[in-house]
Amino acid sequence: MAKTGHAYIRTFGIGLIILLLSAVFPCRGVSQTSLSRKSYVPDSILTHIFHASTLYATEVKEYKADLYLKGLLQIHKQNRIIKYIPSMFRFEKGVNQYIHESINELHYTAPSIYDRKVRSMATTFPGGESRFFDILDFLKFNLYAPSIMENKVLSPFNEQSSIHYYYLLDSIDYQKDGAIYKLNIIPRYQSTQLLEGSCWISSNDWTIRYMEFSGKYDLIRFHVTMYMGNTEETKYLPRMLNLDVIFNFLRNNLEMNYTGWFKYTDIQFRDKNENPEKWLLKEKKHYNLSNSYTLTCDTTRLMHNRDSFARIRPLPLTDAEDSLYRAYDERRKIGPEDTLKAEPTKFKKNLVMLGQMGDALIRSYNLDMNKVGNISCSPLINPLLISYSHRNGISYRQEFKYNKLFHSGKLLRLVPQIGYNFTKKEFYAKLDGEYVYNPKKHGAIYLSVGNGNRIYSSVVLDQLQALPDSAFSFDGLQLDYFKDVYLNVSHNIEIVNGLTVWTGIAMHWRHAVHGTEEVAKRVQLKYNSFAPRLRIEWTPGMYYYMNGNRKVNIGSRFPTFVIDYEQGIKVLDYSNKYERLEVSAEQKIQIRDLNTLAYHIGGGFFTNQDEMYFVDYVNFANRNLPQGWNDDIGGTFQMLDSRWYNASRHYFRGNMTYETPFLLLYPVSRLLSFIQKERIYAGILFMPHLNPYFELGYGVGTHIFDFGIFIGNETGKFTSVGCKFTFELFNR
Repeated sequence: MAKTGHAYIRTFGIGLIILLLSAVFPCRGVSQTSLSRKSYVPDSILTHIFHASTLYATEVKEYKADLYLKGLLQIHKQNRIIKYIPSMFRFEKGVNQYIHESINELHYTAPSIYDRKVRSMATTFPGGESRFFDILDFLKFNLYAPSIMENKVLSPFNEQSSIHYYYLLDSIDYQKDGAIYKLNIIPRYQSTQLLEGSCWISSNDWTIRYMEFSGKYDLIRFHVTMYMGNTEETKYLPRMLNLDVIFNFLRNNLEMNYTGWFKYTDIQFRDKNENPEKWLLKEKKHYNLSNSYTLTCDTTRLMHNRDSFARIRPLPLTDAEDSLYRAYDERRKIGPEDTLKAEPTKFKKNLVMLGQMGDALIRSYNLDMNKVGNISCSPLINPLLISYSHRNGISYRQEFKYNKLFHSGKLLRLVPQIGYNFTKKEFYAKLDGEYVYNPKKHGAIYLSVGNGNRIYSSVVLDQLQALPDSAFSFDGLQLDYFKDVYLNVSHNIEIVNGLTVWTGIAMHWRHAVHGTEEVAKRVQLKYNSFAPRLRIEWTPGMYYYMNGNRKVNIGSRFPTFVIDYEQGIKVLDYSNKYERLEVSAEQKIQIRDLNTLAYHIGGGFFTNQDEMYFVDYVNFANRNLPQGWNDDIGGTFQMLDSRWYNASRHYFRGNMTYETPFLLLYPVSRLLSFIQKERIYAGILFMPHLNPYFELGYGVGTHIFDFGIFIGNETGKFTSVGCKFTFELFNR
């Protein structure tokens, strides 16, 4: 182990040296020479801009607006791959231009709640929606706020974010009521969290009058221009929006041009005499935010024909745009001659069948049927579902989702999951089911069934206890592994806001992996357990809104506290008797701008140890189908031997993940244009023979994959170095 550990550490050191060397060499970025030829914006002007942004970020308390959107899609280049991209429009053969129009109701509540309802729509798309061209994030464009576009991009008008930008004074236009400054804003390094462009700012009140910015996020490049309102009420808000979105992926090139017009029906402002920070704290005391989500309560979409749109369009269609609708109508007309086709040969039928089978394996599905429900899954053959870790090797997983929302707010959800570990040659399956019968109180019945980790009995704990720390080794123990099939049935109800009580039954059927006579001399070959379970979750200050009869929890500024108790009892053939108690607290905190800190602390123990049982914790387990905070890497121990999870009657653990767009890669501008997030991972574990175990890691997140490298330290000695790699393309 020591030799292997040194080899990993040496490799890690070489990689770190290469990273530092790459930082020294010149790379693509902003040229200091080119900037020096232009005038920087004086500090006095920037001070006025930053001060005004602090006030204007919450100047508008609430508004309602009618929004007309018109989108034109041009397919510049495409191939067969476009058919298998999840959440992509389905295109007609030979058609390269499409048009889409909609009338929307937009509702904003400070500081950052946006709600949109589509009231009417007309389109030439044959069906389906695309998240790549959903511009809702661009409507969340409060330039005065610290971050924009749903916390994806740092605003250049915020003082804390200004360290990431250069500000150049392009020109000054002197007018009767003051000067108009044109500023060129350039990011200090290429990054998906920064914008580049120009803006025109009035010296009269330091408001933005017009702006145009470009950026890049995931697989999309965008260019947005906004004309701000020209009245005293609308000067903080956009009145017209032009958006150009370009999607490039594997020789597919699509471009969507959007135009939007805002018509404000109601604008409410913050009291001028009220401090913005105190006002926000006052508003946050009201945990029911239903007034900010009233549009979401009505999910009905009224489909209008084009005659209706002719009366409500701010500007008429051009001849080219109108021709797209006429061509669409012609394609919908099917004459008798179109139905007369030659009978295909047997060879062609076989080719068609093989093609359909191939499409079924590599195509994503999202079926939304009113009477049946919503069914979604990613392609069955998809390299993006494969992950690698030093501890578990190569794994594959797949997830299906079924949702049925009833008119009364009741909900039925089924989530089957499967996975296979190629290194351990183990197959995993899991089915989670939920029926919400009382949506106002989160009253629900849960069911979870699957095969869990291979586990050994508590007999091993006696062997571990007899070993001193200095001579400890798993390899010298007789570990009789058992396969596990479990069934959990529980009932959930929210007693008061944020306080949830779970009651249920946990059942396990375990049988020895190697059921030989030699094993049977030491332990039984089959064990069954039956345990009533109680789980209490409390999140103080939970924010929520009512979506019809359904209560939707949004989040809280406080941690979530959990107490989980389980007691095995003897019933019929279920003979394992034990008690398990676990407590934990976890929280995800937004720390200014785009930085996030997530932590989890907790502990647990088993009691009533007179008989043999299985040490199987709920909050401290080796997950076959992992789920982290912002990725599938954080929140657990990547380098810890899986046998430790069942090796102690008690434990105490803590895990932390810190995520930020800028941490160590400042000098490497070329990497920042690809990397969206940097993460620091840390974990500590206390248990017998591990007092303590430390784990530190560093990771990056991109729109294609997440990667992390970790170092494990047992009782003061570095014992292992490894990595974890997961694909994230189209999975977010």
